[in-house]
Amino acid sequence: MAETDNDNILESESFEDDGEHKSYKLYNFRRPDKFSKDNLRALRDIHREFSKAISLVLSGYLRMRVEIEIVSVDQLTYEEFVRSMPSPISVGVFEFEPLSGQILLGISFEVISCIVNRMLGGIGSVDTQSRELTDIEKALAKKVINTIISSLEDAWNTIVPVTGKFISLDDNYQSIQVATAGEIVALLTFEVQISGKHFGLFSLCFPYPVLESVLGHLSTQHIFQTKGLVATNDERMKMISKLNLSLADLRVQFGTCNITLDDFLQLAEGDIIKLDNKIEDDLIVKVNGEKKFFARPGTLKNQVCVKITDVYDEMHEILRNYF
Repeated sequence: MAETDNDNILESESFEDDGEHKSYKLYNFRRPDKFSKDNLRALRDIHREFSKAISLVLSGYLRMRVEIEIVSVDQLTYEEFVRSMPSPISVGVFEFEPLSGQILLGISFEVISCIVNRMLGGIGSVDTQSRELTDIEKALAKKVINTIISSLEDAWNTIVPVTGKFISLDDNYQSIQVATAGEIVALLTFEVQISGKHFGLFSLCFPYPVLESVLGHLSTQHIFQTKGLVATNDERMKMISKLNLSLADLRVQFGTCNITLDDFLQLAEGDIIKLDNKIEDDLIVKVNGEKKFFARPGTLKNQVCVKITDVYDEMHEILRNYF
C-alpha cells in the first residue's frame, strides 16, 4: 500500500512537457558561455574595421596586395583553442595596458613565410614545407607583429584607450600559458590573401579575464555611439601633425561687380573698381573651393590681409542679403 502511494506521489510531481516556454535554460558547467552574443558581435565589428586598416598598412609596407577578412568569432576553452592550432606557427604574445592579462596573435606559416620572403627582397613566395623560423626571420616577424599590434591598438581606442606592448614571440602554443585549460577565450579568425594567390590564416585569442573589465563597452550600441569620436588629445595632435604637411588652396573673395569686356580690357595699374560689397560686409574664405570662414578685410605692414571672424554659416550668408 505504501509503495502504491509513493508511486502516485511521484507521478503527481513528475514534470510534463506541455510545450510551454520554460523558465530555465540548460547550463554547461564544463564550458560556460561568458561572452554574450552582443559581446561577440561587438568584437566582430571592432575587428572588421581593424582588418580593413591592416590590409592597407601591410599592402603599403610590402608593396603587395594584401587582403584580410574576419571569418569567425567564437568562444571556447583555452585547452580546445590550443589543440585546434597547427604547429609550427608564429605566436606573438602582447598586452593591452591597462587591461589585465596577455593576448595571443597567431600567424600561420604560409602567411609569415610569404611576408618575410618579401621583406628580404624576394617576390613574396611561400615555403612549401613548414618549419621553425630562423633568428633573422624571427626578427622580421617581430616587426610585422608590432605593426599589427599598432593597428589593433588604433581599432580598440575607439572603444577604450589601450596601449599595445609586445612581450614575446614563440613557435607554438604548447609552450605558452596565458590562461588555465578550462578558461573561456574569445577566438577571432582572419583569412589572409596575398597577391591573390597565397592564402593563410591568423588569429587573435582574448582570454576572458582580459576583457572582463570592458564587457560593458563591448556592445553594438556602444560602438555605434562612440564611432568616429576622437578618444584622446594625443590622437588629435597626431592627426594635426600628419595634416601639417598637406597643401591647401586658400582664397578670399573681396567682392563682385559687373563691367563690360571693353572696360576690363582697358584696365591699367592705379584704376579703381567699385565692388558691390559694403565695408562692413563679411568676406567669405574658401579652403580648397569650400566655404569655411567669414573674415573682414584690412592691411598689415602695407599688405592687404583678412581677419577671420567666424566659421562660415550658410544661413547667415542668406539672411545678410535681406538687410
